[in-house]
Amino acid sequence: MTMSAIETISEQACFGGVQGFYRHASEACGGSMRFAVYQPPQAANGSCPVLYFLAGLTCTEETATIKAGAQRLAAELGLILVMPDTSPRDTGIEGATGDWEFGEGAGFYVDATQAPWSKRFRMHSYVVDELPALLASNFPIDPARSGICGHSMGGHGALTIALKHPQRYRSVSAFAPIVAPSQVPWGQKALPCYLGDRPEAWVAYDACELVRQQTFPGTILIDQGEADRFLTEQLRPELFDQACAEAGQSLQLRRHAGYDHSYYFIASFMDDHLRHHARALG
Repeated sequence: MTMSAIETISEQACFGGVQGFYRHASEACGGSMRFAVYQPPQAANGSCPVLYFLAGLTCTEETATIKAGAQRLAAELGLILVMPDTSPRDTGIEGATGDWEFGEGAGFYVDATQAPWSKRFRMHSYVVDELPALLASNFPIDPARSGICGHSMGGHGALTIALKHPQRYRSVSAFAPIVAPSQVPWGQKALPCYLGDRPEAWVAYDACELVRQQTFPGTILIDQGEADRFLTEQLRPELFDQACAEAGQSLQLRRHAGYDHSYYFIASFMDDHLRHHARALG
């Protein structure tokens, strides 16, 4: 893979560190991709562990960076935070815009196999391979100490990526993740377009199916709001709870009365997730 140059969009001082937004030409996604990186104060003196945060439907690299409130504690813990965009942009593909549940802003962290999506929508390879390699050559990141977290569609991404590549990540957590996309409307809408009509292709990106094949060597932390309007139809955490129990996967599933699907919920429990990752990342 040819390593592209990084263009700095902006950098600001933040809790003694630096919050930056960047752009580069992605080979995996066939065009320009944006991402955010928070470097804590410790990064000025050496390499630091890294936590990737994958955002959900309609979101960008700015969403969690601005709304999650993660930088203050990340500065204290010495964690580098990486927030990639949720999909390629300006693809020119017919049907890629205008539907918040599919296409641009809704890449589902899969490598599409179906035309025309397969040329641009390869977010799995982007997050797992291309972006970490780019970051390691441009930022003081210790790749051996990587964790991954996400929200909703991004929670689906974090769980599936960690379960498919347990050797790459020491820790994983999620907020209100889509745990069984092959069984819920969001996944049943997007996955056939990206991966084709064969359900056996979908289960390669289904956390409930993946955990039965290979567990993650550590405790998975999931927080779920009980007032989440997507809880019963789209998220269904009980399915993952059951799958983990059957597979012998260590899972901490916490349900919170009164909390919804928003970043107010995420900000309320973000510190717990940062500490969960910091413990595993050393």
